[in-house]
Amino acid sequence: MEEEDFFIINIFYYYYYYYYSWLKLFLLSSFLVFFFIKIAVLLWWRPRKIEQHFAKQGIRGPPYRFLLGNAKELVSLMIKASSQPMPFSHNILPRVLPFYHHWKKIYGGTFLVWFGPKVRLTVADPDLIREIFTSKSEFYEKNEAHPLIRQLEGDGLLSLKGEKWAHHRKIITPTFHMENLKMLIPMGANSVIEMLDKWFSAAALSNKNEVEIEVSECFKNLSEDIVTRTAFGRSYEDGKAIFRLQSQQMILTSEAFQKISIPGYRFLPTKTNIKSWKLDKEIKKSLMKVIEKRKENWRNEILEQEQEENENGPKDLLGLMIQASSQNSGMITVNDIAEECKSFFFAGGQTTSNLLTWTTVLLAMHPEWQVLARDEVFKVCGPRDQLPSKHHLPKLKTLSMILNECLRLYPPIVATIRRAKADVELGGCKILNGTELLIPIIAVHHDQTLWGNDANEFNPTRFSDGVARASKHPVSFIPFGLGVRQCVGQNLAILQAKLTLAIMLQRCSFRLAPHYQHAPTVLMLLYPQYGAPIIFQPLSDPINGHDPTSS
Repeated sequence: MEEEDFFIINIFYYYYYYYYSWLKLFLLSSFLVFFFIKIAVLLWWRPRKIEQHFAKQGIRGPPYRFLLGNAKELVSLMIKASSQPMPFSHNILPRVLPFYHHWKKIYGGTFLVWFGPKVRLTVADPDLIREIFTSKSEFYEKNEAHPLIRQLEGDGLLSLKGEKWAHHRKIITPTFHMENLKMLIPMGANSVIEMLDKWFSAAALSNKNEVEIEVSECFKNLSEDIVTRTAFGRSYEDGKAIFRLQSQQMILTSEAFQKISIPGYRFLPTKTNIKSWKLDKEIKKSLMKVIEKRKENWRNEILEQEQEENENGPKDLLGLMIQASSQNSGMITVNDIAEECKSFFFAGGQTTSNLLTWTTVLLAMHPEWQVLARDEVFKVCGPRDQLPSKHHLPKLKTLSMILNECLRLYPPIVATIRRAKADVELGGCKILNGTELLIPIIAVHHDQTLWGNDANEFNPTRFSDGVARASKHPVSFIPFGLGVRQCVGQNLAILQAKLTLAIMLQRCSFRLAPHYQHAPTVLMLLYPQYGAPIIFQPLSDPINGHDPTSS
């Protein structure tokens, strides 16, 4: 090859690499410019436009700050509110939702609040809440749960949407029909008696006539036992082992919520995260094993049911899901069944134990209502040797009133979120697609304009004529949600709470421990920050309903 040719080739490569380098630099610069423009749009321009959109309609809120939103103020208000216990009062909104309580006084009940660059519109007007959950529910969807909670609750009814959610709900609903749940009463009663016997055996060993119990943990174990029977039926022992693993997972998740605030931290191979991943894997593996085992024995179960005819036991969640999967091949998978079991344990066990804990605390705070409830239990159910039956529980009207008042003052879920799926009008206000709506349930339950001047007082008589007439608006009481996504397990929660409290009232009286500190706090659900130590004393004359503490 001649020298001239080499010269031409060198010139070619020189220009090629020269222009290629500039092209790469141009593309990289364009990408960076595009990236920064997109960041600016998401983190600055879009929030400003949203603020302007709502400001034109008279809706304001604390000003958006770049990237952080209102995070600094939110955290500051929460830390200050939970830094020390509160007086023995039921005015818990300032402590439980301090940001709502604080900003409502400035901007009114409907205002914007920024969780980072994500906007939420608070809605506490019952008429608007009814629109969101019922008359215009097709325009709103359930918000995505935090990834840590999603891992706990599973991909079941709590998180499913659309047709799959409707299909699962239809299959699961028979489990929670009241007639089906009533079949669990004898087993549930035995679990309560075992719990009480354990308490007073410990007192007898120490030669005391009373015992101090931290009830939140005990009620958690009791609820898990009932939920396991409801979910797994004849596979109870296997289910109990699985739910024990999920309880460990729940503890790790609670700890993570208290300590982790760094984005992406949950992906780091820390000691706690590795333990959580292993637990999750073991839970899934165990669930799959139980489901496959139950599916293999399904034909035998059907034959047994046909032979027993009307002597069938209660329909359990696992059995109904397996039956549906066998009848509609492909519609319900083994993974679907496993996820529903996880969801039921997370929602059912926690909600019920929470209700029992706060109701016991309230009855200990208000002994006059404890006496009234006990008198009713003895009148309807009889002395301690006559356990409450499915015929007795519906007649316990005073206890129903007490439970409703507890759910009003201390709802397990203090707030819920919905997201607009399209631009929609809400009470004359134009809501943008993607806007999250925060419904502060606890604020609605404590609203004096709806419940009267005694809204922050424990007054079960407000429910004497039923829920519908308890307040000035039918959507003022929503502890289990509203509309089509209303909690499917609320019958189980109320039934178990009634049964447990009725047996407790038959057998003992109780009061707050001297060192009890009143500190309702939110960590997934509303719970007592410093526990709920209660002193229990067995009744000296249970036949006549004599309460030794009332003399």
